[in-house]
Amino acid sequence: MLSRVADSLYWMSRYLERAEHMARLVDVNLGLMLEQAQPLSDDRWPRVLGALGVDKARAAEMGAHTILRWITFDPANRSSIISAVIAARENARQVREQISSEMWEELNRLFHELRRAAMGSADAEPQSFLEVVKSGSHLFQGLTDSTMTHGEGWQFIQLGRYIERASATAQLMDIHFQRYLPFPKQEIEPDDHLEWIGLLKSCTAFEAYCKVYTADLRAERIAEFLLLNEEFPHSVRFAVENIQVALNSMGSTAARRGTSKLTRLSGKLRAALSYSQMDEILGGGLDAYLENVKKQCTQIHGAVHQVYIDYPIETAIDH
Repeated sequence: MLSRVADSLYWMSRYLERAEHMARLVDVNLGLMLEQAQPLSDDRWPRVLGALGVDKARAAEMGAHTILRWITFDPANRSSIISAVIAARENARQVREQISSEMWEELNRLFHELRRAAMGSADAEPQSFLEVVKSGSHLFQGLTDSTMTHGEGWQFIQLGRYIERASATAQLMDIHFQRYLPFPKQEIEPDDHLEWIGLLKSCTAFEAYCKVYTADLRAERIAEFLLLNEEFPHSVRFAVENIQVALNSMGSTAARRGTSKLTRLSGKLRAALSYSQMDEILGGGLDAYLENVKKQCTQIHGAVHQVYIDYPIETAIDH
C-alpha cells in the first residue's frame, strides 16, 4: 500500500474518532452543568479542555458560552469538533478509491450537515449538533466494517481509531482523577457523585459499568473498568488489544524494517494492561501509570509513521 494512502486512512479514522469523543464529552458536561449550582461548575470547561488536550489557558480568556462555541462550531479553531470532521473528510477525499462509496457518502453528508449548523451557529442548538456528530461517526464506523474489505487499508483505519481511543481515554481519566482523587480513601463524596457518573457516560460506560458492578460507584472500580476491562470497547485495554491485532495483521502482509520493534512496543503495552492489578497501579500512582500509557501510545504512533509512512526510499526499494 502506498504510504500516502496509509497515512490518509489512518488520519481519517483518528480525526473521526476524535470528533465523536469530543462530542460525547462536551454533551455530557453540558448536561452536568445544567444540573449543578454555579460554584460547582466554575472549573468545568477548563477541565474539559484539559481532557481534550487543548490549552486550558484559553478558558481564562472566554466565558463558558464562548468556549462551547469555540470547541464545537469554530472551523478557525483547529481543535474544534467541526475541524476534526473537516480533516477526516479531506483525508477520505484523497483516498476515495480505497474506501466504499457508502463510507464517502456518509462522511460527506456529515460534513455538509455540520457546516450548515456552523454557519448558523448563533441560533444552533449545541445538543443537536453534538448528536449529529455522534450518530454520524457511529454510522460511518458501521459502514466501514460492513462495506470495506478487511485488508490492509481496513487495518490502518482500525489502528487509527484505537490509538486515538486509548490516548483519549487515558487523558480523560488523568484529568478527572487529578481533580477528584479520593485515594487511598475509596468513598466518593456525595457532591462528586454526578461527576463520576459523568466520567462513565463520557466513555459510554455507565450502563456497562452497572452491569458489572451494579450502581455502586467506587473510584477504584471505575478506574479498573475504564483501564483494564478486556470486554468493554472504550476501555484502554480493549483499544490496545485491537491496536496489536491490527499491527500483527499488517505485519503479516507487508514485511518492512521496523515491524518487529513496532510489535514489541504494542506488545509491551498490551502485556502491562493484561497483567496489571489495580492495587499495584494505585500503589505506584495512577497518574504515573496513565502518563506511561499515553507516552507508549505516542511511541506506537511514531513507530507506525516511521515504518509505514515516513520510511526511507531505500526501504521501499529493498522490499
